[in-house]
Amino acid sequence: MSYPQQKPQAKELFTPLFPYVLRVLFISFFTSILVLSPSLYMLEVYDRVVNSRSVSTLLMLTILVVGLYIVLEMLEWVRSRHMHEGALELDKRLRPHLFHAVFAARLQGSPVGSVQPLNDLKTIRDILPSTPLLSMLDVPLALLILILLFLISPLLGWFAVGGALVQVAIGWFNERKTHEPFKEANRNAMVARQYADGVVKNAQVIEAMAMLPGIHKRWHGMQEEFLRQQAVASDYAGTSAALSKTVQMVVSSMLLGLGGLLALEGHIGGALMIVGSILGGRVLAPLVQVITGWRQIESGREAYARLKGVLEAYPLPEKGMPLPAPEGKLAVEGVVAGPPKSGMQVLKGVSFTLAAGGSVAIVGPSAAGKTTLARLLVGIWPALQGKVRLDGIDVYAWDKEELGPHIGYLPQDVELFEGTIAENVARFGYLDMAKVAEACRMVGLDGLIETLEAGYDTQVGADGAFLSGGQRQRVGLARAIYGYPRFIVLDEPDASLDDEGDAALLEVIRRLRDEKCTVVVITQRKNLVAELDHMLILINGQVQKFGPRDEVLAELQPKPKPKPTPAVVSIPTNGGGQ
Repeated sequence: MSYPQQKPQAKELFTPLFPYVLRVLFISFFTSILVLSPSLYMLEVYDRVVNSRSVSTLLMLTILVVGLYIVLEMLEWVRSRHMHEGALELDKRLRPHLFHAVFAARLQGSPVGSVQPLNDLKTIRDILPSTPLLSMLDVPLALLILILLFLISPLLGWFAVGGALVQVAIGWFNERKTHEPFKEANRNAMVARQYADGVVKNAQVIEAMAMLPGIHKRWHGMQEEFLRQQAVASDYAGTSAALSKTVQMVVSSMLLGLGGLLALEGHIGGALMIVGSILGGRVLAPLVQVITGWRQIESGREAYARLKGVLEAYPLPEKGMPLPAPEGKLAVEGVVAGPPKSGMQVLKGVSFTLAAGGSVAIVGPSAAGKTTLARLLVGIWPALQGKVRLDGIDVYAWDKEELGPHIGYLPQDVELFEGTIAENVARFGYLDMAKVAEACRMVGLDGLIETLEAGYDTQVGADGAFLSGGQRQRVGLARAIYGYPRFIVLDEPDASLDDEGDAALLEVIRRLRDEKCTVVVITQRKNLVAELDHMLILINGQVQKFGPRDEVLAELQPKPKPKPTPAVVSIPTNGGGQ
């Protein structure tokens, strides 16, 4: 939107998650200590039980370590559950902003105006409580285990550090080799999915004209490219995961062997030899988990980057001062406009005014810019230059929640939504059945509704699939005039109507004029033009003529050619008579 907007930074978008992450880090501190329970148990069994041969000591140590295992698993569950709650809180905070961003992008014809950002939010929500991400939080805390290993023997500690550096190198290699293939695979997957969605929506055309083989071949090519890129990334990720696990096993075994050498030389005890091996494995375990689950982490990172871009490109509008309801005075001031972000200039300096309660017919050839003008009049698209004002206020900048109830709009392609006839007519707001019934009666839907078993509660299906083209047109028209909004724009309202529908439309126009509604109708029908006060001729994005209808029509009438003046023939005289 063009009015003042909130422009959050990337870090601010995910601020709701930070408290949960901090609490998870706090819990992870204790889980990192408790994972040492097997090592401590082994150490105590070797030092105390074997030497003392005390069954009671063994029993108490066993009960203690089992209790620690239970506490550890409970903390792991709490940690995962806490991240899950953080993910839900993030979803709750971002969902309204994201829905607005997707909607705004769709209005401007942006490729991100699809369900993909919502899928990206789900991806992030799923990855937050996952094992690879939680393992990333464990990596810094693995330093605690490394300190213990250094206390046992500096040599064992440095050997574990060397193993950790090798794991880091494998992770770096994995990231470098998989980032671009995963990115391209995700992009191609989105392209293939969007193409498939478009194909499904046009299934009737494809079936009727046997277009399916060619359509399938094109989609198959997109899918093959996606699978190829994914296979490349998966190969690198699988290789890195295998190397990472191998390094972990080698380092653990080498630590055991090195501990044995130190034990033979008397530097450490036999129990510490085994404990050192276990601790070295625990140092590397988080890195191994991260590398093994890198594909999931990479998907989350790509989803985050796309989501961040969408949310920052389409910020939430700030609420302005409440404005009074419009009376309907329209002023179009030197508007230059075209599809958003396209750079095209479809309208080139369009200007005209219309008094409150007035009406105008906009006519012109195809591609003259009539639909673009309609979208500007109701504030869907912004102007590159100039303004469209309603009662002196910029329509595009007006808070749509305030202005919407006072505007009626019927686009060329009527868009209905899954729900009942009454819900669609009432714009999915408060159902005032008296207004719904009046709007349906005005457009001639009452006869159809009486024949339906569910009446106004009849479901229209997705995109109005259960209705015919003419019925969808009438429901859309009823929605546009619901409650007699002060400003109404109808784009080719008679496109799918029969003779009965045309007659009902003429009555609608007359009733709207009687109610002092400002009406703009884009049409080519002379009978509709005859019902409107003014006429505007739009050609190549420019106003050719505008004024009272009769004056414009009179100017369009071919002027009669002037009759030729008869030549005057002079008859000579001889100057005398006979």
